[in-house]
Amino acid sequence: MQTQTAFARPVTLNQAGHLDPDFAAGGKAQVYFAGSASSMANGIAIDPQGRLLVAAKVGTHGGSRFGLARLLEDGSADLSFGNQGSLIGQFALGFEAMASKVHVLPCGSILLAGLHYEDAHRTLPALALFDPAGQPARHFGDNGRLVVRLPGDLSQGLRDDWLPPGVPGAEACDICVQKDGRILLLANHHFELSDHVGLLIRLNTDGTLDREFNGRGFVVVRHLLMNTWLGSLMVQRDGRILAGGSISFPEEGLLARYHADGKLDASFAIDGFMTFQVRKRSAQVSQIVQQDNGDLQCFGSSRDPMHCLSLKIHSNGRPDAHCTGGQPQLLEIGHSGSQWTAAQVQPDGGVLAAGATIGGVEADFILARYRPDGQLDRSFANGMGWVRTRFGRSLDTATSLAVQGDGRIVVGGYSLDGNYRAVVARYLS
Repeated sequence: MQTQTAFARPVTLNQAGHLDPDFAAGGKAQVYFAGSASSMANGIAIDPQGRLLVAAKVGTHGGSRFGLARLLEDGSADLSFGNQGSLIGQFALGFEAMASKVHVLPCGSILLAGLHYEDAHRTLPALALFDPAGQPARHFGDNGRLVVRLPGDLSQGLRDDWLPPGVPGAEACDICVQKDGRILLLANHHFELSDHVGLLIRLNTDGTLDREFNGRGFVVVRHLLMNTWLGSLMVQRDGRILAGGSISFPEEGLLARYHADGKLDASFAIDGFMTFQVRKRSAQVSQIVQQDNGDLQCFGSSRDPMHCLSLKIHSNGRPDAHCTGGQPQLLEIGHSGSQWTAAQVQPDGGVLAAGATIGGVEADFILARYRPDGQLDRSFANGMGWVRTRFGRSLDTATSLAVQGDGRIVVGGYSLDGNYRAVVARYLS
């Protein structure tokens, strides 16, 4: 395993990784949700017109709600969308909610994914579908909104509001939309303390369970009868499905692969599952990407201490021995913990990763670029390979990443300055 320790240096103007002065106020934009008391951006996407869509957890006087905002390409609010540029809502009347992911479908419709809070302790995965103008798509679910329930309450998970923002917990949400329009999403069923089982769920385009997927619309993911938690999804170009997260306690990083019909792919790693530790300590996978040659790279964090983690593996699930000897690569930034939360492959095969340092006033956005061979790209951010950005006087956390058509890099998250505020930064490529 290779460990890299890095400390912040100033970056110069007009280099890849520097804040884009043409975006909002010096590269930073606050995302406004009309009538909200607080907001935390969790997902970001770019539509065909170059506009930015931001999914958020929004605080109101009536509790938590999902939020969806649209920004113009320059970072200003798109006042033609929703109420002064944003929508706030619930997946079911009378219940709290949050949004975590947003996807723009080929038809232009906007798919929002998040969590429906069943009560103070339990969650369910939920979706909302809007037309390009932000109006509910009535043909989907119940007038455009859907709470995903499985037999035996299997899709019911654990709420973790007791955790400080920015610290990974039990709540998780991820979705992928297949080429045929069917929707994959994940859930984690909570049995008892430190005992979860992951769920992969597939829906038809109208929101109904796809019974062709494993014969019942969902797959139970559990490895070696141990606590299994899922946090990320990725559909390979060949249609096979990768899920990432962790198993056991203390945690080991987990990857599992399934065929398009929901059957476990026994050709991947060992009987479909790949697990790993870092120096015999905990690890967790937050994002998986696939490169043009089929190789995979997963991103997340180690535990005790918490540092940014990346691991490059071949398409068969075996670690790439040419990258840090097949061991996880850690990046230590500053004097506090750090983690990767999002990643995206660029056209040249390089990979961008976004995340945050941990620790109150030390918590900042971080953005890095890795070369196709899995090593940090030292041509990025003035020779560092990574850049650290502070928004306010206290906690800043990056949660999401997207790349615009011109290659400029958009990172979404939130900043604490009195209340939590959803923010977006744009960097030069």
